[in-house]
Amino acid sequence: MALTAQKNGLSVASVASKMSVIIPVVFGIYVYNESIGLQKTIGILLALVAVYLTSVKEKENNVLTQSLYLPILLFFGSGIIDTSINYFAPDDRIPLFSGLIFGWAFILGAFILIYKHVRFNKKFKIRSIFPGITLGLVNYASIYFLLKALRIDSLESSTLFTVNNVAIVAFSTLIGLLIFKERISNKNWFGILLALISIALVTITEWN
Repeated sequence: MALTAQKNGLSVASVASKMSVIIPVVFGIYVYNESIGLQKTIGILLALVAVYLTSVKEKENNVLTQSLYLPILLFFGSGIIDTSINYFAPDDRIPLFSGLIFGWAFILGAFILIYKHVRFNKKFKIRSIFPGITLGLVNYASIYFLLKALRIDSLESSTLFTVNNVAIVAFSTLIGLLIFKERISNKNWFGILLALISIALVTITEWN
């Protein structure tokens, strides 16, 4: 994700990671035999369009062809992560499962930092510790509560992943407008509107 944002731009990274929602959605429909009707299908398709329109920034120069493999890897990687987390997480060991994920991330990250220090003499910045811990706690909570939501019997994973991903993109865009004073284009506003419509279509189908 970091490399895609650096090489192709933040919009491409956001679109590739969030459009990957189609992978766990299709997995849930075919493997778990979850419901799929015309209304839900339209909602999912609108969600994909909404993710694209909401994420694209007019002033950002994206050079997609130079590193095409990065967004492709990000797309499949993000989709496989969402799918595997749902599939492999044990119902009675969600806190332990989530902790192990970040435990291994810490071990691998520490190994990489040590290697870079020894091999390239790169120094570790102490000021990065607190933001890193904060980000880790937020990510842990997001995975923990996502898995808890996926264990609700009356809520299908295809519905949850669709609503979760499109809501994140729309909400992040609004945060950028309100807090960081980012300029939102008409295309972005239309994407947010489609996001709300897609959420309504998918969730209404779930309730019915």
